[in-house]
Amino acid sequence: MNWIYGDDVDTDVIIPARYLNSANADDLKKHCMEDIDASFSNCVRDGDIIIAGNNFGCGSSREHAPLAIKSSGIKAVIAKSFARIFYRNAINIGLVIIENSEIQSEVQKDDIIELDLDNGRIYNRTKSIDYNFSPYPKEIQNLVKAGGLVEYTRSKLGLKK
Repeated sequence: MNWIYGDDVDTDVIIPARYLNSANADDLKKHCMEDIDASFSNCVRDGDIIIAGNNFGCGSSREHAPLAIKSSGIKAVIAKSFARIFYRNAINIGLVIIENSEIQSEVQKDDIIELDLDNGRIYNRTKSIDYNFSPYPKEIQNLVKAGGLVEYTRSKLGLKK
């Protein structure tokens, strides 16, 4: 399922400040998006995608926001643009984020979306439409596949969790 939002979805609606007393992913996911979409935390499923407009993740630099989204089971966030700090925080924790200016206005909640991260392709199977995006450089792809910067570094150093 696709969760479709507009422009300027800020970190305060992704994870409201009243829940920032915890950095526990299981606690955060219970309140993810609740100030913009009260149904989100109860209805989101592993593999769902968030699709939004411009400036997704604007506001504060809290790392809790991408962590709440990732722990909710979201496979990727596709937006027209991202706030710079949110973008970096998402990469650091291994949350897939994709910039695409077309899909938001054309996708429906129940459209089946497939992602090809290596080749920079989004495929809407329901409507048989392809969208392109600039794929991450290989180093960043490896970091995201590892689960984020900490896990990537652990694997490079041969450390166990």
